[in-house]
Amino acid sequence: MGKVLFLNGVNGMKVIDFQNASCKHCYKCVRNCSVKAISVRHEQAHIMNDHCIHCGKCLEVCPQNAKRFASDLELIKAYIRQNMKIVVSIAPSYLGVMNYRTPGQVVGALRKLGFDEVRETSEGAALVTREYQKLLREGTYKNIITTCCPSVNELVEKYYPELTDQLAPVVSPMIAHGRLIKKMYGEQTKVVFLGPCIAKKQEAMGDSRVFGAVDAILTFEELEQWLEEEQIVLEECEDLPVANPDCGVNRLYPVSGGVLQSVMVDSSEMREKEQGGEKKQYHKVYVDGLDNCMEMLESLKRGELEHCFIEANVCDGGCVKGPASGKWNVSFIKAKVEMERRVAAHQKAQYEPQSLEVELSRQFAPHPPKEQLPTEEELSAILRETGKYSEKDELNCGACGYATCREKAIAVFQKKAENSMCLPYALSKAESMSNVVMDVTPNLIFIIDREMRIRECNKKAQELLEISREEALERYLYDFVDTADVEDVFQTRESITYKKVKLEQLGMKAEEKIIYIPEMESVLIIYQDITKEEKAKEKHYNLKMETVEMAQRVIDKQMMVAQEIAGLLGETTAETKVTLTKLRDSILLDGEGD
Repeated sequence: MGKVLFLNGVNGMKVIDFQNASCKHCYKCVRNCSVKAISVRHEQAHIMNDHCIHCGKCLEVCPQNAKRFASDLELIKAYIRQNMKIVVSIAPSYLGVMNYRTPGQVVGALRKLGFDEVRETSEGAALVTREYQKLLREGTYKNIITTCCPSVNELVEKYYPELTDQLAPVVSPMIAHGRLIKKMYGEQTKVVFLGPCIAKKQEAMGDSRVFGAVDAILTFEELEQWLEEEQIVLEECEDLPVANPDCGVNRLYPVSGGVLQSVMVDSSEMREKEQGGEKKQYHKVYVDGLDNCMEMLESLKRGELEHCFIEANVCDGGCVKGPASGKWNVSFIKAKVEMERRVAAHQKAQYEPQSLEVELSRQFAPHPPKEQLPTEEELSAILRETGKYSEKDELNCGACGYATCREKAIAVFQKKAENSMCLPYALSKAESMSNVVMDVTPNLIFIIDREMRIRECNKKAQELLEISREEALERYLYDFVDTADVEDVFQTRESITYKKVKLEQLGMKAEEKIIYIPEMESVLIIYQDITKEEKAKEKHYNLKMETVEMAQRVIDKQMMVAQEIAGLLGETTAETKVTLTKLRDSILLDGEGD
């Protein structure tokens, strides 16, 4: 496929790896990335780490499967081979998305793979629940946004930095559980988090503020692949219990409203705040889905919400619909109903968290991506490059992935996008170029279907046929030229090139090219007019023949002259010989008389 590009966390850790793919003119990942953390360079998509909130949406929508979660599977297998003590912290969403006959079979499968213990992350959720309840009783926060979802935390820190003081200063259940497990089993114990979320990878290994609580991340999809490799059938595994006591309603954290159900099972847990002589409790709000979360945060920015306890989750439907659990295609409703049925929902948890000292506090700080904005002149210049000279030229179609042409122009300025991403402009440019070629070429160009109907023809063809394009599209090629070659190409599907033909009805000689187009069940025909060239060749040939004939006549005449001269020379020589002989003899005879 090509070289692998990596999206790195704070400590150089891989979160999502990227492979070069056939993503030319696709931009599906850009369109589906609400924070526009994807740049396009040389028609290849790249994830910008300082912009990304690791929601995994690009993993789900990429048709080329070019983006993949950076797996810890080999690291986990190495832990097992080295006989390290490994405890799995399994997200309770397994109750709603995995295929088993009894939940204990998941534990049995994990133990069979080599893990020492399996404990539910809801243990950590119980610790977090207790901390949230403290915040509610204290009532000092204007609003409290839950911090279980690492993508929500990054969204606030990067894109709504003014709201970081409204994030609950509490670690996520995964971090709380990882720290608890290490307290229970020893710091050398390896903790593997098993769940449907890829943002957990960034949180566990890419954030120095909570680093060390969890040693590796395993997704449900990876677990399924691993079980297949080991030929372990989940439904046939032994039914074993998790190592922790029942955490009750805290197991509902992965579904929409689950945190609220866990934290606010008893209204007496809520602090009543005096406001104007009236007692007021925190208002319960839960929001899932990235766009909905952003809408909620915009509302907080405008000061429209106050004294709200807000459960926020980037994934639609909660963690049960995380990007690494979608392979099972389980609906959110089915997963939620299944989990609530097994958890005996809406009942207060009987689980009392371990009394071990576990650090649960966490501070959040703004770190928005640094971006330079173009001046109005620079922005206008970029817009003009794609044919947008006025506001009416800005179609704002969104095909490039940006909501407006101006947003896309800003992205071009910031080296996040390319001008070629404007599909209407690219299409109009391609069409105009092809039309120019079609109109100015001296060749006759046709597209013909199997019935010999003319499907397209260029301007030159229209001129020679002496008909309009509209009329031509209602006619058949055999009305104008012999179609024997075209029929042969349809039958053999083998193109004809550089064949000289005489188009009697058009009064021209042409060089014929017929190319079969399988996608259209049609042929492209090009007739290159070579009438003048052929006439010139014929004239040149005739001239040569006349020259040869003239030369032959001269030769023949010269031969005749030579023969005549030879004859005359022969007669003269004979006469001279007789005369000289007589002269000699006369002289000799005169001498004898003396």
